[in-house]
Amino acid sequence: MPDVLSAPLVVEFPFTRSLGPVQSAFLTGLRERTVLGVRADDGTVLVPPVEYDPVTANELGDLVEVAPTGTVTTWAWNPSPRRDQPLDTPFAWVLVRLDGAGTALLHALDAPGPGAVRTGMRVRIRWAATRTGAITDIACFEPYEGEPGSSEPAPYTGEFTDPVTGIVAPARLDYVHTPGRAQSAYIKALEERRTVGERCPSCRKVYVPPRGACPTCGVATAEQVEVGPRGTVTTFCIVNIKAKNLDIEVPYVYAHIALDGADLALHGRIAGIPYDQVRMGLRVEPVWSEGARHVDHYRPTGEPDADYDTYKELV
Repeated sequence: MPDVLSAPLVVEFPFTRSLGPVQSAFLTGLRERTVLGVRADDGTVLVPPVEYDPVTANELGDLVEVAPTGTVTTWAWNPSPRRDQPLDTPFAWVLVRLDGAGTALLHALDAPGPGAVRTGMRVRIRWAATRTGAITDIACFEPYEGEPGSSEPAPYTGEFTDPVTGIVAPARLDYVHTPGRAQSAYIKALEERRTVGERCPSCRKVYVPPRGACPTCGVATAEQVEVGPRGTVTTFCIVNIKAKNLDIEVPYVYAHIALDGADLALHGRIAGIPYDQVRMGLRVEPVWSEGARHVDHYRPTGEPDADYDTYKELV
């Protein structure tokens, strides 16, 4: 039995969002050291503001300014800050109801330890030195012993010079992936430029890449079966948008390829042929990356196209 592999993986993408008038005013206000909320139909001041009433679903737009001071309603201590969190030293996550607001805002509280944090403590905003129109314009909260701000929010037009109209929020997930016994064997075989799957003892189908169990019958699989290396294009798409950090010129073709002997098509890029000549039934073979343990792309073999009936169940 091969050693089970593991590797650190990162999934990351930027999420771009355009802002409506309420969110635009809120984030632009933070840039100007002004905290805005919106008044709901029942009179409650919502901070952060939302565009629609959470009870009636009516559109909201009655903006008001609240104080930069407030009260901690609940908290949790974070002893080990992670990458891109508000502070790089231990801090408390807090819900703060700002003076004049009826709801609480989640952010970080800079405190020397959990003993210095309590529900009901008074805090104020510590503004970031450089502000761009984002929630990070609030660097954090800090303890505050001064006078409370006004409990009566002031009406605000929401009009600013150069308002923020959109944001880009990076989403990232760092994790350690362990492929398990079946896929570890699959990856080990790729080092030898072989492709192996596993056969279900019940339905006798061969799955590539192997999953360790048959997705149809639900029984464990253990019998290894070498498939390919040649296969048939069952379906495909033409990619016209260049992906970031991918050194492949567009347009190119990405296809489902049923390797000979397999009962499940896998993904692969088709090259060595003009993109507009790729077709269902095209017979292809792998081209391996130099010094790598994966197939770089598939190219035509020159064989006659496969008959549709031979791969129709794998489309």
